Amino acid sequence: MNHLPVFQVLLPLLGAPLCLLVRRGTLSWLVATLASWGGLAISLALLHHVSHTGPITYNLGNWPAPWGITYHVDALNAFVLLIVTTVAALTLPYALQSVNLEISEENRPLFYTLLLICLAGLLGIVITGDAFNMYVFLELSSLSAYALIGLGKRRRALTAAFQYLVMGTIGATFILIGIGLLYSLTGTLNIQDLASRIALIPASAYGHRTLITAFAFLTVGFSLKLALFPLHLWLPNAYTYAPSVVTVFLAATATKVAVYMLLRFSFSILGSRFVFEQLTLGKIMLLPSLAAIIIASLVAIFQYDIKRMLAYSSVAQIGYMTLGISLHSHTGLMAGILHMFNHALMKGALFMAMGAVSYRVGSVYLTDFRGLGRRMPLTMAAFVLGGLSLMGVPLTAGFISKWFLVKAALEIGWWSVTAIILIGSLLAVIYIWRVVETAYFNPLHEIEHGQEEAPLGLLIPLWVLVGANLYFGIDTSIPVDMASWAASALLEGTMQ
Repeated sequence: MNHLPVFQVLLPLLGAPLCLLVRRGTLSWLVATLASWGGLAISLALLHHVSHTGPITYNLGNWPAPWGITYHVDALNAFVLLIVTTVAALTLPYALQSVNLEISEENRPLFYTLLLICLAGLLGIVITGDAFNMYVFLELSSLSAYALIGLGKRRRALTAAFQYLVMGTIGATFILIGIGLLYSLTGTLNIQDLASRIALIPASAYGHRTLITAFAFLTVGFSLKLALFPLHLWLPNAYTYAPSVVTVFLAATATKVAVYMLLRFSFSILGSRFVFEQLTLGKIMLLPSLAAIIIASLVAIFQYDIKRMLAYSSVAQIGYMTLGISLHSHTGLMAGILHMFNHALMKGALFMAMGAVSYRVGSVYLTDFRGLGRRMPLTMAAFVLGGLSLMGVPLTAGFISKWFLVKAALEIGWWSVTAIILIGSLLAVIYIWRVVETAYFNPLHEIEHGQEEAPLGLLIPLWVLVGANLYFGIDTSIPVDMASWAASALLEGTMQ
């Protein structure tokens, strides 16, 4: 148990070069799958330990903080680790047949290598207790994500990857400048040490102005990485033109990890009182969050490429997460953290359904969905259930987090915010219904004989996620308790 935090990162990091060395697509897939399953087992063990015993601190090389790099696991990052590893463990089995169709044989070992590097980077961001180490893992995950998107079979995938590269580099540069300013002010990079030293800086001191500048750079950098409206321009093309497996993985993990970074710096390092009372982060993020919910949902309604429609939907769902943070209350913060988990389930399922449609039909344009409700009943049923969760229909996971968001807004008397949350859900009904209507109520579309239901290799991971959407919409104890615990610790400014 003492060494599990470092193995959480080492397992995919060591599996990545092994995927390249075996030089065969199927063997590379097997290595990547075993690494992802091992990562899930470790995250479950860490979550169990944290929930029963308390936080885990691991000093690399036995160098104590702040001299060495520390890995720290508390309620928040144990929860996010579970999200990332669960998605990875379901995406890799799904990948075998999907990648064989979309990626050339000679590039498959490289594909799985990059996927494991991206996974290692995301896990490293979440588990590290060192601010600069977090930036290093951010770059590791980002560089591999750019390459993964560029492997898409359409030529516009390269343009999307380049656009993501430019925007991502700007965001990472802002984050690095912010971390550099914090280091110049405190002389340390350890997160807990940073927090204790920043708390001692007087409000009228010169260092206070440096702290405000660092906060500004970090906020813009994180907003770019998590695709907060209007800094979301890289996301629609990246999700649309990436290979299906990459879209599933990034949509369900990358933006959640960026939200985690925002939470960690805002609450655990800078302190919620300083960030929300003096710098008014809640007011700063409120308008972009509400705009994301309405504008991105409206844009999604007019999309004919369904992957692009779901990409704009992701921008709207990110608005729900940041809205919960901006409310600066226990209920609101818990709702934002809970929506990270629920969105990974619902959007992972929806993009998996699109990958299954693309596998059989070769397209995810709306006109090609005619009659798919009868030709691909299991795939389209999964899409409908995932769509119901996205809308926030009762007895689905999506309803729970939106319910807590509404409750948080009502607690502080923000009726207009409550109305916008409900309008966003109604707009989701419109763009999901467009697909359902075409698939179930339009005449059959002519496709080649034999192109019927998706293979089991795609359907099983898809239905596991759909089942999770339904299960956690009924039995909410585990995610709600974890989100509530993490929210309490963040508001207290502790890492526990």
